[in-house]
Amino acid sequence: MKQIHAYLMGATMITASAIFSVGCSKSTDSDEDLIGNWKRADDFEGNARGEAVSFTIGDYAYVSTGSTITERFKDLWEYNLNRRYWTQMAELPGNARNSAVAFAIGTKGYVGTGYDGVSRLNDFWEYDQVANAWSRKADFAGTARYDAVAFSVGGKGYIACGYDGNYLKDVWEFTPGASAGDAGSWIQKASVGGSKRRAAQAFVVNGVAYICSGNNNGELLTDLWSFNPTANEWTEKNKIYNYTDDTFDDDYSGIARYNGTTVVMGNYVYLTTGYSSSLTSTTWRYDPANDRWLQKTGFEGAAREGAVSFTLNNRGFVLTGISGSDVKDNAYEFLPDAEQVDND
Repeated sequence: MKQIHAYLMGATMITASAIFSVGCSKSTDSDEDLIGNWKRADDFEGNARGEAVSFTIGDYAYVSTGSTITERFKDLWEYNLNRRYWTQMAELPGNARNSAVAFAIGTKGYVGTGYDGVSRLNDFWEYDQVANAWSRKADFAGTARYDAVAFSVGGKGYIACGYDGNYLKDVWEFTPGASAGDAGSWIQKASVGGSKRRAAQAFVVNGVAYICSGNNNGELLTDLWSFNPTANEWTEKNKIYNYTDDTFDDDYSGIARYNGTTVVMGNYVYLTTGYSSSLTSTTWRYDPANDRWLQKTGFEGAAREGAVSFTLNNRGFVLTGISGSDVKDNAYEFLPDAEQVDND
């Protein structure tokens, strides 16, 4: 039986106006000296769920698929940046699923892989925002899997790692078709360095993709890798725990996790939620320019894993997720440079 710790990847966000100003109480006493504040945002209007996917096209964010403990979904919801509401769009034609992956290239969104409750999947679908319609593209060329990660860089999409009955570290590049009837193509690229993994976190900052942490046979991984698609090579960055004699990593604790989520704002990425030895709400900022991490105020909603996130108008949002049998539909905006509001 599949364990329902979700392992996704997503990146997205709600609108600048999608928030209302209900501050959250401090998540832990240790957060008192940290910078950053979380605010409640407009609730996701689909069914509560974890292990969904998200992507953004222009000023719109999209959330699709996901699951409760007993039900899986294939609906698609669009968040309107200007009007502050969610609209249900055309549903994914494939099987309902959780632990899939998604990314966007230009004006198209892509969703693929995952688990439908019986089988691991390798189908791959393109969403046309203008037509509000899906079309099936070339099946993912790697093995059918779930708990993979995905990202897009330079007009191409990438799916990596995951679980197909074994842990994986392979990487596959997708090139969209030149015309509507063209299914696109896949080619295998250099595998991620280090261990095989599932439920890692992937993000892109200033055109550079990264894969961070994850789970390997119950072991929490503590590495971070960047990808150069032109050179087709991965470079290991500093470990995400205190492993050197230098001082920069003295306070590194609790960065590593799986099934967390990330939001990119400006030149930084913010890693939050997920699972380490237990559910975690700690939030860390990564600065690729100097390969350093800084702890920020912890996520102030209920602890969860399998959340999705997105960024619109340089504002980062985290929503949905699962904690045991409790699935979430609420959303939070993170203000990374704001003082924390204490409502106790």
